[in-house]
Amino acid sequence: MNSIPEEYQITKLLNQDTYLVDGELKKWEGQTTAVFSTISSTEKYATTILGSIPLMGETEALEAVNSASAAFNKGQGQWPTMKVADRIKCMINFATQMKTTRSEVVKYLMWEIGKSLSDSEKEFDRTVEYIYDTIDSLKELNSRNGHFSKTQGINAMVRRGPLGIVLCLGPYNYPLNETFSLLIPALIMGNPVIFKPAKHGVLVISPLLEAFRNSFPKGVINIVYGRGRDVASPIMKSGKVDILALIGNSISAIALQDQHPNKNRLRLILGLEAKNPAIILPDADLDLAIQECISGSLSFNGQRCTALKILYVHEAIVDEFNKRFAAKVDSLVFGNPWDKSVMLTPLPEKEKPAYIQELIDDATSKGASIINEKGGIQTDNFIFPAVLYPVNKEMRVYHEEQFGPVVPIISFKDIQEPLDDMAESNYGQQVSLFGNSIKTIAPLIDTLVNLVCRVNLNSSCQRGPDVLPFTGRKDSAVGTLSIHDALRSFSIRTFVASKDNEYNNEILQALLDSKESNFINTDYIL
Repeated sequence: MNSIPEEYQITKLLNQDTYLVDGELKKWEGQTTAVFSTISSTEKYATTILGSIPLMGETEALEAVNSASAAFNKGQGQWPTMKVADRIKCMINFATQMKTTRSEVVKYLMWEIGKSLSDSEKEFDRTVEYIYDTIDSLKELNSRNGHFSKTQGINAMVRRGPLGIVLCLGPYNYPLNETFSLLIPALIMGNPVIFKPAKHGVLVISPLLEAFRNSFPKGVINIVYGRGRDVASPIMKSGKVDILALIGNSISAIALQDQHPNKNRLRLILGLEAKNPAIILPDADLDLAIQECISGSLSFNGQRCTALKILYVHEAIVDEFNKRFAAKVDSLVFGNPWDKSVMLTPLPEKEKPAYIQELIDDATSKGASIINEKGGIQTDNFIFPAVLYPVNKEMRVYHEEQFGPVVPIISFKDIQEPLDDMAESNYGQQVSLFGNSIKTIAPLIDTLVNLVCRVNLNSSCQRGPDVLPFTGRKDSAVGTLSIHDALRSFSIRTFVASKDNEYNNEILQALLDSKESNFINTDYIL
């Protein structure tokens, strides 16, 4: 490994010995869990200890629940009844403080999850931008709703109100950006939140704790640590959670839902697995398709829910595609996150190389070959991407979301083959379609939009821009996350109505003139 630049060296352990509950950073003196990086800081390979986090349990989980419950206070709390303009001020205060932590957060993104320097910087900057875009969207929403309408003799002011307590669980691959795509809209719409960081990327949150504490009223944001079964389970069993906001695995999501005593009261906002395919038609621009499939399948080592996880290539071009694709994969640069031109980086899960090897072994035992020279070569913290062909339905890699560096390829003769596979799949997030014949593409698009929620024409699958809907069919998602949609996902339409007569209208006018109500107002927020 190359020497580590001074600004990225770990010179001091980050022992996270506080947690945020009830507006206080409380000292933790109980059991802790060491946080390791699979990146080595020595010439002879060894994992690097980064610090430690609290190992909490039911007592602290219920403490957080009670804190959030007190903040909501049966709808009477300061946060849920606060003027939208004042909630926005709190969020701006947080974003301002957050920007000062950029270098430290980026450093821990690299060490904890192996994300490249450029991608770590993008994640931080995109998250800050997301906060300000959410604020602008809420201003627009507030202005649009800041009036009375009259229908059938009824005057009504319809706004969006908070739903209650949110349990927020983010993913390790985007521990800042995707977590905040849940956390920020949940908070700004007036909901108190309990947040437990993911299993990796947990120290990324540490530099932000003080900003959270300074920016929001007590109990509005509560941050706890520990295993999901020890912390998230008792929170759900309390029955006090109104929204489960989770980006991760459907098994975990189902297990948590089942622990809520009143599931009919629980709103779900879930981003789950996907097995996004690429379909490369015989008239596709191969240079473009190969480049997009490289980035789509192997950006951040394929550890993205939006990654291309299976490639369908028409039989007329599959040999040429495979030859050129395999060569491109072998040319990808592996190194530490801060190394220049690096695309492939150490895997944060120490058990992941062995899992990827299992998929490779299973596929090769059932007829597939590794068609790139470097495919499957292992180091202590990495396995080089293996391009597998031909893949069939008997193989695990066909069915499982690999979430790592292995690329299965299937050839097809009739377009109905990948369409049937997609229809039978448990997942339905996105697809990438490569081709240029309008007569072929047009009917395909009309079908594909009924199987997935985003069709990417001659481009890889992705989440952004954040103003576009991000969701999925079947087991891939519940609810929609875009800046616009997330505000609605974390709120509910609620309104004040009165019969249109002189007596009521005088009261409504007095309410507007007095500005005593935070709900009934026509204030415009610039």
